[in-house]
This record gives sequence, C-alpha cells and structure tokens, in this order.
Amino acid sequence: MPAGSFLPYGRQDIDADDVAAVVEALGADFLTTGPRVEAFEQAFAAAVDAAHAVACANGTAALHLSMLALGIGPGDRVAVPSVTFLATANCARFVGAEVLFTDVDPGTGLMTSGTLREALERSPGPLRAVLPVHLRGDVADLKGLAALAREAGAVLVEDAPHALGSAADFGDGAEAVGSGRWSSAATFSFHPVKTIATGEGGMVTTPDGDVAARLRRLRSHGMERLPGADPWLYEMREPGFNYRLPDILCALGQSQLRRLPDFAARRRALAEGYAAALAPLAPHVRLAATPAWSRPVLHLLTVLIDFEGLGRTRRRVVEALAAEGIGTQVHYIPVHAQPYYVGRYGPLDLPGAAAWYRRCLSLPLFPAMADTDVDRVSAALSRALGLA
Repeated sequence: MPAGSFLPYGRQDIDADDVAAVVEALGADFLTTGPRVEAFEQAFAAAVDAAHAVACANGTAALHLSMLALGIGPGDRVAVPSVTFLATANCARFVGAEVLFTDVDPGTGLMTSGTLREALERSPGPLRAVLPVHLRGDVADLKGLAALAREAGAVLVEDAPHALGSAADFGDGAEAVGSGRWSSAATFSFHPVKTIATGEGGMVTTPDGDVAARLRRLRSHGMERLPGADPWLYEMREPGFNYRLPDILCALGQSQLRRLPDFAARRRALAEGYAAALAPLAPHVRLAATPAWSRPVLHLLTVLIDFEGLGRTRRRVVEALAAEGIGTQVHYIPVHAQPYYVGRYGPLDLPGAAAWYRRCLSLPLFPAMADTDVDRVSAALSRALGLA
C-alpha cells in the first residue's frame, strides 16, 4: 500500500482480469442465474477437493441452507462455539433449533473436543449438529470433533468462511478445508474482506449428492423441474428461499478463484512477517496460536494482548492505531453474551471465550499490503502499548 495510506484490517483485491470477467458477464445473456454459476461451482469444488459445491447469496445463506438441507429443525440442538459471528448461532434459530454454546481454547479461539464434551454434559437434550468455526483460517480439530459428533448422533458442519485455502493434517496427509472427509457440509463466504471476494456471496460444499440437490432446490424457492415434463412446469415439494448467486458475481468469483494460490502465498508471507516483527513485544503481545494439525491461510491476523498488564484499555489502543492510519477489529464478542441469547438461555460461564475476548485484536492483513506495512503496523502497536 502507498506509504501513509489507511490500512483497514481487511479488503478485497481486484485486478484487471477480475474487471474483465465481470464486464464480459455483463455483455452476456444472463445476469442472474446462468452458466457462470455452475462453472464457479465446479471450479470451487475442484479447488477444495469437494464432490459438490452449491453457490448461494452469502455466507449466512450458506449456513441457513445447510441446516435446512440436513434436516435440522424445531426441537433439535446445535453446538456452536461462542467465539464466532452471530450468523453461526442464528442459523440454528432460523430453523427453530436451539443453540448449545461451547467454550473455546483461550489461545486459539477454537472449539475443541474438550469444550464440546463439556457442552454435551450440560446439554438438556440430544444434539443434532456440531458447527466448528475455523476462526481466522486456523482449522478446528475436525477429527476429534467428528468422532464426538458421531457418538452423539449429530452431523458436523464446518463454518469455514475464514478458511478458504487452509488445510489440516491429522497424521495421514493434508486435506483441504471443505473437502468433506470429516463433515456433512462446509460453508464459505465471499464478502470483500474474505480470501476471495464476490461482493456478497457464499458456497456450501458437501460429499453427499442428495444434500447438494436439496441445497439447489432450497436456494431457489424449492422449485424443481422434472425430466421429460413440459418445459414451463415445475414443482415445489417444500418452500425454499431466493438465495441464488447471480452470474455476474460468479464471474468475479471464478476469476478471483484463479488467483487463490497467489492470495494464499501472500497471506502466508505477511503472517510470517508479522511473527518476526511482533516477536520483540512478547510476552505482552503474541499471535493467536496455531494447532499442530492446522495449515492455515489466515483470513485474520489476530494478536492476544495483555491490556490489563500494560495498563492500556483496548479502546485506547484502537484509537491510537486509528490515529496513525491503521484499522483494527475485534473478532468476536462472545455470542452467548448477546442479549437475545442471555434472555433465551440465561447467563453462561465460558472462561475460555471470556479470556479470548479480553485480549484479542485483529490487525491489517490482505494481499495488497507491502512488507513495510507489517513493520509500520508492528511499530505503531508498540507505541500504542507503551512498549516503544
């Protein structure tokens, strides 16, 4: 980025090829649902080694459709880590299910086998789904969580908007997030701050062809055209939603997907730069931990800061960084503490989530950043914390 320019915590990277792909789509026959939707789905499935990929309007729609397609509904319970965006929990409520909040590891922010087991022990009823979040791009313990989900009779759905390009190795080779080895579905988002951007947009991957077919019906009002029937006829066996992703946005998505290897390499290089630049600030500042099995492409560069020990409030630090042209964000306010969920389930004591929230701060990370931007952010953070 140009010296002195404002650095947001994340932003899209659009080049001439991306623009050309959108312009070409604008001149074609379809602006809404056309051939570029299927082309993007096929390219995405190949990129994450998935059997099926279904495009939809956004990441929240991807979660909602996954709950519907997997038969989650009233009376069911869905385990969700408290450190996540609102949509992870809300998708259960969209279909009438109840949320079982789990704690997280305070060093990674991730649901673990231990925190899921603790939640199961206090659950007032059986569990139907587990939704681990690959926070920041680091991969949750899919192998351990999948074993617990099977034992509980629940499906596993990966909430993976942060983790496009990430992989995990549980001892027998790296597997891309979204491949479907451990889960019934994985959901992605293409919001501008994510690894690839379509403006708004989402995707669900699944190893199950029947689930994929139901996802496609539900994203388009529940309509289904029958082979051999009159061309204008369709049937609706259950109501669905208008969660389609337009051809224009799929054209941008497919162009962005071709750039995924470069995006991934640049994010990894920037993360390594941060690790070196922030090392002198230890133990007051440290990067969020990466589990041994995780091979992340980080969407978020999150540091854990001992604000109390340094005598600084997070707000003071955020405002000092903003004054130097550096944007930050907090990922996330624990969802179990939101008024709606406190009113529904009462107060919960989740110490890992509380510890994570007290210390977390996300710093700028996006491919267009220069190496010198990492040094700029790290030096400004040191000043803001009184460590310079």
